[in-house]
Amino acid sequence: MTRPLRQNIPNGWHHVFGRGLERREIFREDRDRTHFLALIGELRERYRIVVHAYALLDNHYHAILQAPDANLSDGMQWCLGSYVAWFNARHDRVGPLYQGRFRSVLVENSAWAYALSQYIHLNPLYVSGLGLDKQGRVIESRGWRKPTQEQVTERLRQLRRYRWSSYRAYAAYDKTPSWLETRELLKRAHRNPAQRRKKLRSDVRHRLTYGVETSVLERFRDTVAIGSVEFARKVREWSVAQDLKGIAGKRELRRRVELAEVRDVVQELRGERWAEFVTRRGDWGRPLFLWAARHVCGVTLQEIGDAAGGMAFSAVSMAIKRFSEQAEHDAELQKRQLQLLSLLNVEP
Repeated sequence: MTRPLRQNIPNGWHHVFGRGLERREIFREDRDRTHFLALIGELRERYRIVVHAYALLDNHYHAILQAPDANLSDGMQWCLGSYVAWFNARHDRVGPLYQGRFRSVLVENSAWAYALSQYIHLNPLYVSGLGLDKQGRVIESRGWRKPTQEQVTERLRQLRRYRWSSYRAYAAYDKTPSWLETRELLKRAHRNPAQRRKKLRSDVRHRLTYGVETSVLERFRDTVAIGSVEFARKVREWSVAQDLKGIAGKRELRRRVELAEVRDVVQELRGERWAEFVTRRGDWGRPLFLWAARHVCGVTLQEIGDAAGGMAFSAVSMAIKRFSEQAEHDAELQKRQLQLLSLLNVEP
């Protein structure tokens, strides 16, 4: 049988999921889950793949990923292959771990991704003990049965306690990992930033009380695309013709920039040679270089650190984080960021 065509499109949103061979466990203990998430987190640095949401179950996983460079397959092959090698060595086993290749379904936009994220976050609750097995979900979605207040409370309690999904970060019950992007989907919850997490929690409660419309569930399970009927039609056409024309979400890739080019522009903005300011305490030159290299060069943190004079990748990560936080409240630094991107001829 011919393998399904991988739909790697520029800046595409994807629902990515996979299951263990013969439905066996792919996560036996918390250490396995922690390592898998560490690999997922590295997708951002290695492949510029944005992680928007995830959920890990004992024998399968779900994630919402966005691939600006149309390289989802490369990233997932590295991630899943690395995990299998680690898992087999740790548990003294050999052979395949997954049931075939990972699956990916195109998602139309962040609006559909927001609804999908709730479906993914609720996956750990889809058990008969909570009345949310497959039959129970259908019954509730059609209005044939309404859960009791006690059932809803218990469902919410279990959801808040579940450590292996991104829900706790979205709902402000836990710290957000540096590699998890929550802002884009939270924008879909509410126009007012101060109300977004509260509205997200409210939406989840509504789903646990009234279920999800059957038509929406069917689109989440669509093997072609998640989105409008028109979007699914376009994706089917593309799958046959292998032509990106007309696919929603298409846009030009942001130009890749060399590290040396970024350093030259920073020197120009600084009005000094690199060696004169790179080690100067409190100078914005090197942090600006680190920030720009992280966003427009598509290289690893360690490569950036080497280019900056031998910094460890952890030091690079912390420096970028501090600079980004400072720039949020510093108009002068924001101006420098925009000037640098303009001189590099890349979009913000």
